[in-house]
Amino acid sequence: MKIKYFNDTDTALLEFSENAIKETREISENIYIDIDEKGNLVSITIEHAKTNTHLPDISYEQIGEKLKV
Repeated sequence: MKIKYFNDTDTALLEFSENAIKETREISENIYIDIDEKGNLVSITIEHAKTNTHLPDISYEQIGEKLKV
């Protein structure tokens, strides 16, 4: 997963996979999701991110047992 923030447009992009985007759906006025041909989530775009999220306060927490690679 990658999180990108574009300061010039106050837009956050959360990328979950590198799959080709088949469709973009508007969830609300400032939130869009991209899905692949199988209906899987590819990315989320959040416009006016500082207003609509808690940027720059981002945290990550893994719950449960870690996967062995």
